[in-house]
Amino acid sequence: MDTPRKEHPRPDFERKAWQNLNGKWQFAIDTAKCGLEKGWQTGTDFPREIIVPFCPESKLSGVAETDFLGSVWYRRKFTIDKPLRGQRLLLHFGAVDYDAKVWVNGAEVVRHRGGYTPFSADITHVVTDGENEVVVYAVDDERSYRQPLGKQADRLNSYGCSYTRTTGIWQTVWIEAVPNSYISGLTIWPNAANGSVNIEIDVKNACPGLSIEVIALDNGKPVASENTASLAAKNTFNLVIPNPVLWEVGKPFLYDLALRITKSGKVIDEVTSYFGLRDVRIDGVKILINGKSVFQRLILDQGFWPDGIYTAPSDDELRADIERSMAMGFNGARLHQKVFEPRTLYWADKLGYIVWGEFPDWGCEISKHPESQQNFYREWIEVVMRDRSHPSIVAWTPFNETQQKYVRFDAQLFVDIYNITKSMDPTRPVVDSSGYTHVKTDIWDVHDYEQDPVKFAETYAPFGKNPIDENAKGWHPEPRPTYLGQPMIISEYGGTWWNPEQSGEKAWGYGDRPKTEEEFIERYTALADVLMRNPNMAGLCYTQLTDVEQEVNGLYTYDRKPKFPPEILKKALDKKAAIEE
Repeated sequence: MDTPRKEHPRPDFERKAWQNLNGKWQFAIDTAKCGLEKGWQTGTDFPREIIVPFCPESKLSGVAETDFLGSVWYRRKFTIDKPLRGQRLLLHFGAVDYDAKVWVNGAEVVRHRGGYTPFSADITHVVTDGENEVVVYAVDDERSYRQPLGKQADRLNSYGCSYTRTTGIWQTVWIEAVPNSYISGLTIWPNAANGSVNIEIDVKNACPGLSIEVIALDNGKPVASENTASLAAKNTFNLVIPNPVLWEVGKPFLYDLALRITKSGKVIDEVTSYFGLRDVRIDGVKILINGKSVFQRLILDQGFWPDGIYTAPSDDELRADIERSMAMGFNGARLHQKVFEPRTLYWADKLGYIVWGEFPDWGCEISKHPESQQNFYREWIEVVMRDRSHPSIVAWTPFNETQQKYVRFDAQLFVDIYNITKSMDPTRPVVDSSGYTHVKTDIWDVHDYEQDPVKFAETYAPFGKNPIDENAKGWHPEPRPTYLGQPMIISEYGGTWWNPEQSGEKAWGYGDRPKTEEEFIERYTALADVLMRNPNMAGLCYTQLTDVEQEVNGLYTYDRKPKFPPEILKKALDKKAAIEE
């Protein structure tokens, strides 16, 4: 069979010498978690097959087991491709949910806890030029309430806004060849106002006699470059771009980037990447991108797929979801309760689509279990470090819909996470906890599923007249800190129930179902108008892009068929918002 998801998983950090390990693996479910005692970490044939990188709950994996699995095992044999031999070898995992251990030829090479972030291991010392064995063991306890879960159901079956679970490997597995001294990290800090970019390059095993250079290219033509005479563990460059072209919403421009370690003029390691020149800044109630007020026309994107669950069936479909959103007039998305794979962000960068980088904090009872806080801290830091160079990300959102009565609420933790996020990335606004209760936030966002446009307008009319007298408490009013004049976004609204062809008893959406398509479009347009015409409203986020299982309030069905002609819905958003005037 063809290798599934055969494209390179990290266009923002790519080497030519790599080997994809997706495809058929041996597989076993170990509900009793006794495989370690049985010695399954090497030399054991597992009874089933699975197609990696699709999770065992998915149809595309060939397993389609949706029960609580407890723990799972993977095994495959592989031979190192000839172009990779003789170099240092790194084994990479895009994401494994949740607690993963990896053995190569019987030697444990890495353990990683966190279901959404990448990890790797240097396997040079344990592989041979002949046949090798890799074994992965993943433990996933969705009922522990100590690990980030997002929208994965903690009951046997999907319910409400909780859906089919994901266990084990769900992103690409690959091997990469590197020299002894190699580029291990990259961070890009654009400065659109000055037409320059700061670039930080981390190097593993920096040695004397080596130098490093960075080159920015426009359609293959070098436009700026800089190099150092010697190599350090951390190397910082500032490139001034002549006649700079900015990355704009809907009009993206990306420069290519080449990073090279050289020895006596010979390239010994090269990584390719890209960057966009764009700035995000807050000016009173406005969110500015490259100095211009941009009304954020966002869609809520859950990132679920009917056959792949957490994993898109193809790279084309990742791109197509963004294009589906844009076809209906949206200029971005909240990537909701999930850390999306890097290629989603790549396509957002390529298409000029803005996104909020969020985290699946549901499932972490942070005020009840100290371990939950540790797990949250560790993985959120990894998320920001992985993604902070993407121009498409315009805000960070670590928490969603916390209330003071919830076990997911901890005011001091919210302040700490806000501060930590700002220390890792001072260039973007941070929304501490989207929707209900804010503690320390750069954007004041509210969730409000009122379906009556008249009542909806009445709620936000006072804010339009005088923002500092903010009284838009949203769907779940409760005591809040004082509003300090931040930009206001209704970051969840709409969600109108529309499923005329579905009769399942579990199906649900917000409000009374419109009786006709015309009534839906009229309500949809009127709700959007309330927000777009408000001179102090900085954005909106409609719930949601697609149906997900029993939740049928998408503008597309779960299998990505439009419920209405996209051009009709696009009219509601395809005009200047008051705050953009």
